[in-house]
Amino acid sequence: MAKKIYDIKPPKVAKKTSVESEPVKIKKVQSKKVVKEQPVQYQPVQPVFKEKSHVNRKPILIGVLVFVVIFGVYLFFKLPKVDITIWPKVETLSFEQAITADKSADLVNLEKAVIPAQYFQATKTNSQDFPATGNASNEGKASGTITIYNKYDPPESFTFKAGTRFISDSGKLFVSLQKIVIPAAKKSGSKITPGSVQVEVQAAEGGSDYNIAPASFSIPGLKGTAYYYSIYATSTSAMAGGYAGKVKKVTEDDIQGAKNVLTEKTTSDAMSDLKSQISSDYVLLDNAAISNVAEASTQTKSGAIADNFTYKVTVKASALVFKKSDIEQFGKNYIISQIPNGKILLDNTFKIDYSSSVVDISGGKATLNVNLSSGVYQNIDKNSVALSLLGENENQIKTTIDNSLGDQASKLKIKFWPFWVTKAPNSQKAINVELKFE
Repeated sequence: MAKKIYDIKPPKVAKKTSVESEPVKIKKVQSKKVVKEQPVQYQPVQPVFKEKSHVNRKPILIGVLVFVVIFGVYLFFKLPKVDITIWPKVETLSFEQAITADKSADLVNLEKAVIPAQYFQATKTNSQDFPATGNASNEGKASGTITIYNKYDPPESFTFKAGTRFISDSGKLFVSLQKIVIPAAKKSGSKITPGSVQVEVQAAEGGSDYNIAPASFSIPGLKGTAYYYSIYATSTSAMAGGYAGKVKKVTEDDIQGAKNVLTEKTTSDAMSDLKSQISSDYVLLDNAAISNVAEASTQTKSGAIADNFTYKVTVKASALVFKKSDIEQFGKNYIISQIPNGKILLDNTFKIDYSSSVVDISGGKATLNVNLSSGVYQNIDKNSVALSLLGENENQIKTTIDNSLGDQASKLKIKFWPFWVTKAPNSQKAINVELKFE
């Protein structure tokens, strides 16, 4: 029987092959006869499990141990540090000083006690209508045109002044509004043609009673003379315009009240405009701003017949201010100039209060009363302190700082890190000195 040739060895064959050490002998086929191979029936291949090999882990463990030791030594020398917190003793100093805010100054001057000042100004104009509260009787006077005749013989012209009175046949009195010149009559034989002129007249009093129909008029001033019947007048149209009623009248109190109300409003507006120009960087004291009325007027006179009237007011406001930063700079510089050498001003305890005693806004100067106070403490050189503590333990650190600062330190806190560290490192960079204030 011909020997089977496997492309994939069955498990049993594979196992047998791996175990046997002798090579497989294959006989030579003498015949050239081709033997037809039968189809190979494949069976599922079972996984081959190799036996675990025993790896030598000792070199790996030794390497890890060496790394840990080296890293530990690095951390031991590099990580240690000490934080030292010192609370310096703070002393509060207070001062009183008078200074001048001067518009002509450019810089803060400690020796002359002067700080720069600045001038601001605003102008506001308001106008408003106000009602008239007075009451009055208003009577319109009737008026019209009359024709005056002159038939005096012998003929001659006559002149009458403005205001000449004419009385109607119903007894209503009218006056002329202008000078009158009446031409002389013209005579032809026994016939006389009167001279005439037309004039405007107005009722002597108001009221609708003077709106009379066409009438005849005489001149009462000529009564008792030869001219009375020779000079007369007539109207061809009714008089008109006479009436009577109640109306509003502007009083002196109305005008004064309008001035008071509008002045107060305009002053407030001017001050608001003024303050809007001044930023929060500046200080405006209460008595360092003034206002004055530049104009207050109305075209309506007291007694005028009107329902309302217009009043106008213009107000100018001005102020003298100074910068907060300038007065604070002066205050800090003043305290620094007064404290002993070696002391330092504690900035966050600085306080300043001020008020004005004398203010000359037009002159550009204001005198200020200033109260100053600040905490000061002994200067502590943190670098020098750190250098003096190299390699010292906690007790040694306390002794060194106590000898160096004495009563200038009110409290001390020492913290080593990591937990195994008990001495300050020999590197200044690893000693952190911090000043703290309560």
